[in-house]
Amino acid sequence: MASDTESTGILDQDYASTLESVDVVEADILKAAGEAGFGEDEQHGIGMAVRECMVNAVVHGNRYNKNKRVHVRVAKSAKDFTISIADQGEGFETERVPDPLDETNILRHSGRGLFLMAAFMDDVKVEKASPTGTAVTMVKSFPPQE
Repeated sequence: MASDTESTGILDQDYASTLESVDVVEADILKAAGEAGFGEDEQHGIGMAVRECMVNAVVHGNRYNKNKRVHVRVAKSAKDFTISIADQGEGFETERVPDPLDETNILRHSGRGLFLMAAFMDDVKVEKASPTGTAVTMVKSFPPQE
């Protein structure tokens, strides 16, 4: 039997910097989330977070560059489901992202991705990737067993 901290890899793959990849990754992770035991509402939230993160990686990180890839890893432990998405872009500072709830930003068409990821997931970390890019790690905890 696995310990609470031991995780099992579910997915570890590179994807092209295309919007088609966004759909493929979302579908693959939703399937894995369902198989891991998440209900429909939790799967919806996970899907929204993954879609936002992948769009950020493809559009803002890699800027659709066909020579750059998006690396996706998914792992599951007894306690949680962890998704890591890393691009090969120039990176960015999270402090410089405008607050999407500020009234001057409410009608903007972009800038809500990080906010939505944090709203749907239990933990979100944004870090510089090596050698370049941004790595986002999102964690969704399983509900306590009764």
